[in-house]
Amino acid sequence: MFYSPGEQHPDRNRIGVFDLLVVESGKLYIGEEGHHWEVSSGQILILCPDKYHYAVKPCDEETCFYWLHFKEAYRPEEGDTRSSVSNFREKAKLSRTDSYHMMLPKYEYLNEAVQVYALIQRLIRLSTEHRSQAFWQEQQLFVDLLKIIENKQELEVLSPSLQLAEMTEAYIKRHYRSRISNRDLSEALHFHSNYITRCMQEVFHCTPMAYLHQYRLDQAKLLLVKTDWTVTRIAEYVGFQHSPYFSSCFKKQEGISPMQFRKQYVK
Repeated sequence: MFYSPGEQHPDRNRIGVFDLLVVESGKLYIGEEGHHWEVSSGQILILCPDKYHYAVKPCDEETCFYWLHFKEAYRPEEGDTRSSVSNFREKAKLSRTDSYHMMLPKYEYLNEAVQVYALIQRLIRLSTEHRSQAFWQEQQLFVDLLKIIENKQELEVLSPSLQLAEMTEAYIKRHYRSRISNRDLSEALHFHSNYITRCMQEVFHCTPMAYLHQYRLDQAKLLLVKTDWTVTRIAEYVGFQHSPYFSSCFKKQEGISPMQFRKQYVK
């Protein structure tokens, strides 16, 4: 898009999608609920879907920028300086733990600005192609675009807590069928169990043991759908010592018994 001097971004409220603004030349003056940004060449700004955003003032020079929309089901936390995009987890899905949390910068300079412009231009060209031919190319290009933006963020803000939380997650996924305690995690990862717990709560909003519990239930749901194993065999396989306790946990989580869950997917 092009704005001439005197033109400005429209005021919009709770539009339901993220706005990704990428400026190629000139400047945009944008506000979002009291916060103001001057977005110059090579910079991006991500506006949240459930907030009011507006022009702080008109452009004072010819401005070329790209304006993309994308949608996710997770709402960023109030006061977060980054835009968090995560996979939505809803009841009765096969997995609650196999999701990826993407942390994108709210406002940032792009190291790979020329590459980003090229990707967006390809997206624009694809928007005029037949939908059946262009859809997957569009998805891949947009993923590539987000990866470029996220990678810069990761290099700048990949915190020790995030690294340790992901190490803990990986350990749990490798060893979930065995008994795992906080002490086991501490010995395996060489950090105090309290620090591991704090990092997990910061990143995944749960303790290591809660994550382990949920991951076991996720694996059990997959086995209920993919195999004809008995509930007892599945419970033991995923790390529950007692089948009745497994069934109780499953029903508490899903609202239905393991066998009722299986019947949803069996004709």
